Amino acid sequence: MGLFSFTQEIAMDLGTANTIIIHGDKVVVDEPSIVAIDRVSGKLVAIGEKARQMHGKTHENIKTIRPLRDGVIADFNAAEQMIKGMIKMIPTRGHWFTPYIRMVVCIPSGSTEVEVRAVRDSAEHSGGRDVYMIYEPMAAAIGIGIDVVAPEGSMVVDIGGGTAEIAVIALGGIVCNRSITVAGDVFTSDIQDYMRQQHNIRIGERTAEEIKIQVGSVLPDLENPPPDFIVRGPNLMTALPVEVPVSFQEISHCLDKSISRIETAILDVLEQTPPELYADIVTHGIYLAGGGALLRGLDKRLSDKISIPFRVAEDPLRAVARGTGIALKNVDKFSFLMR
Repeated sequence: MGLFSFTQEIAMDLGTANTIIIHGDKVVVDEPSIVAIDRVSGKLVAIGEKARQMHGKTHENIKTIRPLRDGVIADFNAAEQMIKGMIKMIPTRGHWFTPYIRMVVCIPSGSTEVEVRAVRDSAEHSGGRDVYMIYEPMAAAIGIGIDVVAPEGSMVVDIGGGTAEIAVIALGGIVCNRSITVAGDVFTSDIQDYMRQQHNIRIGERTAEEIKIQVGSVLPDLENPPPDFIVRGPNLMTALPVEVPVSFQEISHCLDKSISRIETAILDVLEQTPPELYADIVTHGIYLAGGGALLRGLDKRLSDKISIPFRVAEDPLRAVARGTGIALKNVDKFSFLMR
């Protein structure tokens, strides 16, 4: 960024679980969407990964907050502090002035006007002068490399932390879509409930997240099964420490209901899809993006259930951010997709 370059362009995937910022075609910030705040002064103590390490381990003077729930801003003040703090993390060669910040932020396709307004206000209060919004499934499709303007149908299923976004896209618009709040956070709480009921062990959000990453699966039979994951925690009855090995079969069983709800939502969207576009989707397959796409066996389970091939995008975690970055570079070309 040169001395006389007055515009700083930022693409932001403001996610429930992670926030990714792209600046100058590169991912410059990729941090958990969490802040730690001092209860007394209200000042920011930590942000991102540092705050995540404190999550579930704080004393009474510090609280950790996840400002987004189900893909939308739940705590306005914390969201603003988080966006400001993350923008400050962007490595720039010392400005002696405040740059003009142009931002593209992605939002869930099911957002209400109030929720869209909250994201826009947070971005503007954090220094954004030109703020554009793009819907997550559209950003995911652009990031995967789909020609969203072409006169043919493409279908994207983006399973993030707070929402699963399912959309059929053609001619640069969303033809039909569903946004459901069954996604990473629900999987995490499913695992916590399962461990409590089946193994009598209490675990926190971070441990459940770790189980999901290490042995998360949606099929009871896998070709390359991961080794069991050892969980340590207090027994609910005795409060004495216990160690429990958890297998991928158990996790596939405990996530079954939530995955079935995603399957139903996909079938709902396919039901609303016009026949010509439906034919295109059957030909090209359906793309999976977002962190949920990394669950072992998800593409196979969905392909078997729905009889349409499902493909996991490359680097599914960053597909939405990549698409937001491409939309930012081509604001004029994609302006009709923005809000």
